[in-house]
Amino acid sequence: MDIKTIILGGLAANCYLIGTAKGFILIDTGRASKLSKLENEIKSAGCKPGNLNLIILTHGDFDHTGNCSYLRDKYHVKIAMHHDDIGMVEKGDMFWNRKTGNAIAKKIVNALFRITNFSPDFSVDEGYDLSEYGMDAKILYLPGHSKGSIGIITSDRELFCGDLFMNNSKPSLGSIIDEPEEANASLRKVKGLNVNNVYPGHGKPFSMSALKM
Repeated sequence: MDIKTIILGGLAANCYLIGTAKGFILIDTGRASKLSKLENEIKSAGCKPGNLNLIILTHGDFDHTGNCSYLRDKYHVKIAMHHDDIGMVEKGDMFWNRKTGNAIAKKIVNALFRITNFSPDFSVDEGYDLSEYGMDAKILYLPGHSKGSIGIITSDRELFCGDLFMNNSKPSLGSIIDEPEEANASLRKVKGLNVNNVYPGHGKPFSMSALKM
């Protein structure tokens, strides 16, 4: 398994392109405004229509899902995410299943960021096995940032965690937590898995031992 970290920067989420014996898997797709950079990174890795086998979304925020529709059409690839966040992408509303947020915030977000509505091809949940796509890994359910947040953990204990964690100045819980109790439960869950390295939605990957919580 080859991991290519694509840090798009600014208000765009990291993307992770996983090379396997069967092709490629893309974890998250960044903001729509970062499409050109994302495409260049995908191309440079040798990923092209026909060998991008799956897009996995760690949750439904626009900075992780912004290029899904375009990539699905160009690469003929299926999109998977947790069912609890599907309404966020179908309605183009990152506050759809959150306690935080209000009507004014929704209008501001929709005005500032180009959000494309779409429907994923199928949903995944705790324990979903990715081996059919060539990745020896399973889905972890990690709510807290959003109701439908998930992670991907490999057999080598590498964790792709979405926005549960971030590493802008130092490894920490994500700056936006909708359900603190669920986020803390997800933190405890991860701590019990003997994780080696963490690949966050924002900031550089880090060793789990660097997370002082």
